[in-house]
Amino acid sequence: MDLKEVMARNLRRARHEKNLTQEELAGRAGLSMRYVGAIERGDVSASVTVLGQIADALEIEPGELLKKVGAPNIRPITGPNVAG
Repeated sequence: MDLKEVMARNLRRARHEKNLTQEELAGRAGLSMRYVGAIERGDVSASVTVLGQIADALEIEPGELLKKVGAPNIRPITGPNVAG
């Protein structure tokens, strides 16, 4: 997954967590709703300036939009089986 896709997923997740529509986020960030939608779809790459505007609008650190979230760290269960 490239960085554009990472940002798209993180942006969508963060926007949903804040219960914002694309239109509301766009208004807060000073961007068009179409541009926000294009970023969320991974159709365009956001500049560092736009990244900052979006992060400010979401009240998060810009780096949160660029973090790659991998698979959870899953360990196998070891030891005796306990019947209950």
